[in-house]
Amino acid sequence: SAEIMPVVWMLRRVASRMLQRPACGCQAPVLPSRFLGTSPQQIPADASFHSTSFSEADQPRVLITGGLGQLGVGLASFLRKRFGKDNVILSDIRKPPEHVFLSGPFIYSDILDYKNLREIVVNNRVTWLFHYSALLSAVGEANVSLARAVNITGLHNVLDVAEEHGLRLFVPSTIGAFGPTSPRNPTPDLCIQRPRTIYGVSKVHAELMGEYYYYRYGLDFRCLRYPGIISADSQPGGGTTDYAVQIFHDAVKHGRFECNLKPSTRLPMMYIDDCLRATLEVMEAPAESLSMRTYNVNAMSFTPAELAQEVLKHVPEFQITYNVDPVRQAIADSWPMNFDDSNARKDWGWKHDFDLPELVTTMLNFHGSESRVAQAN
Repeated sequence: SAEIMPVVWMLRRVASRMLQRPACGCQAPVLPSRFLGTSPQQIPADASFHSTSFSEADQPRVLITGGLGQLGVGLASFLRKRFGKDNVILSDIRKPPEHVFLSGPFIYSDILDYKNLREIVVNNRVTWLFHYSALLSAVGEANVSLARAVNITGLHNVLDVAEEHGLRLFVPSTIGAFGPTSPRNPTPDLCIQRPRTIYGVSKVHAELMGEYYYYRYGLDFRCLRYPGIISADSQPGGGTTDYAVQIFHDAVKHGRFECNLKPSTRLPMMYIDDCLRATLEVMEAPAESLSMRTYNVNAMSFTPAELAQEVLKHVPEFQITYNVDPVRQAIADSWPMNFDDSNARKDWGWKHDFDLPELVTTMLNFHGSESRVAQAN
């Protein structure tokens, strides 16, 4: 009957988990054979990412949650070039713009609806899940209850679905996972973490829960702590580091920018192309090469004043003023000034391509050409 079926399902799930547990009761990692695999074929040396390759038979079937945020659309485009358009499903609770809807598979997915999430995974034979649904730092502080629901309850649903169906799960973390008592320059992978935002607290929770599911159930959980991510083709999403995105919009359109952080506020940053490549590389890395489940990744570190000086080299009339937002400034002052990502570079060969001059040139070229097209139209 309908009442008995959920009980049967739960008993099967408990039995499945019991089979995966070590008989000795110890906490050694349980890695089912599906996570170990064979030695993957090496990609050509001239490829644009530094990772391994898949054959047609074992291409991952990818689901991206929170896909209409700052990173999801770019990640979908990047992965579709790698694995094929139909193998990468973008999802969100919002209606996508037409160009996103036409670019590849898109479906409605609410991470707070466990049944909906399971149906999507089962019906689409998903094998990899990238969980990008989250409220960012400044937005989260303005709505703590919603951030708690999305960032924590939603994560629990994703973890359970991933464990139940043997998925490889990626959950991004952040510089916001550290707090004022963490070492700031540089910040290592393993140190005290006492963040003071709901966003940071939820990300520490995600890191620890993912690691727990790895040791307890053998879930193939992988996580990167992103620095501030700078993207040319997306709008700022409510993060404390978003000034470094908005400055390029305003420099091209208005020749001036009002910054809500102090000119001396140093934070780690990364161009989106490096971010997407790092994400794919850690997902493709052989399990035996990973010495931890969560890694710092970094590319550069700068202040608003240093960024403005680099912009001035291209836009001589550019002016920057400062109107400090005390909430965002307090958040930034509790975050790392620089990331130590030596473990990522050692374990799976991470290396960045974009430094500050390349970043500024790329961003201004993009927004400059976009502005010229708009004026012509």
